[in-house]
Amino acid sequence: MSFLLSIFKPIAYISLPVILVRTAVSSSPMGLYYFRRGLYLGCMTAIATWGIVVAATMSATGYRYDVNWVIARAFYAVAGTVMGIKVEVEGEEHMLTKPAVLLSNHQSMLDILFVGRMMPKRTSIMAKKSLQYTPLGPFMSMSGAVFIDRGNNARAVRSLEAAGQLMKDRKISLWMYPEGTRHLSKEPDMLPFKKGAFHLALQSGIPIVPIVTENYWRIYRDGFFGTGVIKIRVLPPIPTEGLTVNDVPALTERIRDQMLDALHDISVKVEVPAEEPRGPQPTIPNEIRSDPSTTLSSPNTEDEGAFSPPDVNPEGILEATRTSSVASISSSDSNHREQRSEPSENGAETEEDEGMVLVGRPT
Repeated sequence: MSFLLSIFKPIAYISLPVILVRTAVSSSPMGLYYFRRGLYLGCMTAIATWGIVVAATMSATGYRYDVNWVIARAFYAVAGTVMGIKVEVEGEEHMLTKPAVLLSNHQSMLDILFVGRMMPKRTSIMAKKSLQYTPLGPFMSMSGAVFIDRGNNARAVRSLEAAGQLMKDRKISLWMYPEGTRHLSKEPDMLPFKKGAFHLALQSGIPIVPIVTENYWRIYRDGFFGTGVIKIRVLPPIPTEGLTVNDVPALTERIRDQMLDALHDISVKVEVPAEEPRGPQPTIPNEIRSDPSTTLSSPNTEDEGAFSPPDVNPEGILEATRTSSVASISSSDSNHREQRSEPSENGAETEEDEGMVLVGRPT
């Protein structure tokens, strides 16, 4: 009995504060959100700390490129259980393609949990340099990760070329987010794709494997962190051998369309509430409605829903409104085109390609 007490007493002491805090915040939706968010980040920190020892040991014994597989699966096992989130995968056999450029849609920090479930062996990562200073940084460095300086395009291009050669030589896959940044919305959608991943795949002759995670707005969004099952669909590999740089735009659009179709197919439909009326609707007296001689511009007309001064031409207002709207749309479209990144001569994005994930540390 004393032996059992020596085991369960520390667990009880540790669990009691957690239970009390959860009970206290459960009555507040926002409090529960921050509590669950803290649990998730706590799991991430704990696994990352443990991962430092794992990464150092595996790197020293020649298993450097399997570090992320071990850490990722451990994180999914712990965080998935703690958060009450499970992942169902369709087409997982396509993840066996080696080497491959693995392309996934990117919604939020919760994607790390799904990468943990999907990460194949011999897949290390390369990401933006700022991740080097997070809890994930130490074991990422020891697992052969390359941190991209997104503000220096020349260095990013050299890293892409070196990583492509490393992938072919050692049959290492890479994971990339072609949207370039996170995008979470109520309706399933994806941002336009950046072309860095496609240039890399074509230059190296490596197939592309699209991975689509369903839209999980219903489970996680700002102010809400729930539980449930997330569906992921892995699409068949798309070969790139024989393609040239001129084929990049068409290939990018084709793969994005395939991923978007899969995203719509597997995502749970979220009902959008109907727009509420802005106020009581005006009623027009029958005698006014039935009298064709009555106009809105007449000073003697009482129209409860609108007012038009007698010396204002309504047609002129409509024409001015149309002109203003066209000018506004044209200006917005021009600004959008100016903000889009243009590919450089080296086949990489000239502006920051956020969310880029590659493999190995090129030597």
